[in-house]
Amino acid sequence: MSAITPKSNFGVAQVILFLSIAILVIVVAVPVLLIFFNAFWVDGKFNASDVVKILSEPETYQALKNSLIIASMTTIGSTIVGTFFAWLVTRTDLPYKGFMKAMFLVPFMLPSFIGALAWKMLLSPNAGFINKFFISHFGFDGPVFNIYSYIGISGVEVMYLFPFVFIQVCGALERMDPTLEESARISGAGLFTITRKITIPLVLPSILSGSLLIMLYSMAHFGTVAVLGIENGIFNIPTLIYERIHQSGGSFDAIRTGTVLATVLVITAAFIIWLQGKVLGKGHYQIIGGKSFRPMELKLRALRVPLLIFCLIYIAFTIVLPTAVIFLVGGLKTYGLPFTWDNLSLANYKYILFDYNVTRDAIWNSVTLGLSAAVITMFAGVMISYVIVKMKVRGKRILEFLGMLPFSVPGSVIALGVILAWSGQFGINLYNTVWIILVAYIARYMAFSLKANSAALEQVHDSLVEAARSCGASMWQSLKDIVLPLVRPGMLAAFFLIFLPSLRELTVSIMLYAPTTRTIGVAIYTLNEDGETVVSAALAGVALIIIIVGQTLINRFTRKVGA
Repeated sequence: MSAITPKSNFGVAQVILFLSIAILVIVVAVPVLLIFFNAFWVDGKFNASDVVKILSEPETYQALKNSLIIASMTTIGSTIVGTFFAWLVTRTDLPYKGFMKAMFLVPFMLPSFIGALAWKMLLSPNAGFINKFFISHFGFDGPVFNIYSYIGISGVEVMYLFPFVFIQVCGALERMDPTLEESARISGAGLFTITRKITIPLVLPSILSGSLLIMLYSMAHFGTVAVLGIENGIFNIPTLIYERIHQSGGSFDAIRTGTVLATVLVITAAFIIWLQGKVLGKGHYQIIGGKSFRPMELKLRALRVPLLIFCLIYIAFTIVLPTAVIFLVGGLKTYGLPFTWDNLSLANYKYILFDYNVTRDAIWNSVTLGLSAAVITMFAGVMISYVIVKMKVRGKRILEFLGMLPFSVPGSVIALGVILAWSGQFGINLYNTVWIILVAYIARYMAFSLKANSAALEQVHDSLVEAARSCGASMWQSLKDIVLPLVRPGMLAAFFLIFLPSLRELTVSIMLYAPTTRTIGVAIYTLNEDGETVVSAALAGVALIIIIVGQTLINRFTRKVGA
């Protein structure tokens, strides 16, 4: 006979459910709802005329147009690059495929706005090192390439976003039954015919899914457009929101304009997610058979070495070159000097690490915010995931929707909603404090925790808790002694999925920072905007070292604990 009464069981369930609802409503639902409320209601009355007026402004129209152009170009480019490299490393006899696959995932680690900063140094029309090299050595009259353009912005975004497609297509190709490809080859079809008519159509859902994720991310992307677009008057919706609020000092009119623009982003994101659901829900392409198999490896023959060289050149051009430029420029005495031993020193690195208080504060803020957000969201995610996966209560799917909502909502929207919710409207004013950034991080990364912890909880059979309860353990003891130890790998995965991205976060932080609450990303961006190019590059170099070391330690730790 169970040692626990239905009444006590009911009480525990209600406490967990209440806390889960409270967290998601306070952190997620209220800020997002306030976006829509402030966009359409003025002084308690519905006001659509102002919304129409804001949306019909030439700047708004141009920003939306720019967002669509950049996102479309980035999506097409990333899809082509990601699909091509995924096919190379999974279905061909390309040499060193393991190394290549690892290198193609590196852009996931690196902040794209730091990459944009590097390419600004390389390809800006007047001071870019590559442009200056071609002008001085090959007699060009002007710059060869202008990075402050749609092509330049999209090109940089492709370098850092193509892994969205690469990862999904790699997974689909590795699981795909090779029978159809083998049959086509036996029938005399060539390599490119098999790829074009069989392989690509079979993995099309994965390609489209990754493409739509890139479209969603690019529409909401702040960093690359802020670094490379504003200089030439190219604004997308997130940068226009930032400019309006930043220039006005956070006035009510600017915030209301921001809410209207944010609504456009939310509607766009909702449409993209709906489209992705349609693509993945059709189920017309069944590529995994019911028996074990090894994917067919296509022979590249004469193309084997040329394609290896092409991959190495791509890696060198998109990863090694911009990273090296960041560290080299950070060592220059003055920006624009050639890279010679006489012009290089460690003075800038010494200055930002030991003499520049903003840097120390930024690093401290980023690390503490990342750790705090990761720990809080990890435990909150376990609790909410337990309600979603294990508890039989009505409306739990609403919790899942609220938890995943910030993942599909642009970071600038989350930041704007947090400003509206926690700037004194409800008696609590967190504006211009580090706490408002922490709340925004928790909202933004809650989906990561829910995904990791839900997956871990799905593997814990209900009979284990029931056995503990039948032996006299309370509900809390069962959770503490049985469930939490078993889902520890999922919790650790959630922690690391949140900590590392928060270290390099810019979109949310740039909207919420105060002079004393700068994060690393904000400090790099503001230094660059103030013309302190070598100092911003030095800080970017330090940030890259922190990120790379952190990622390495995380990988080793997760392998050790089996997460």
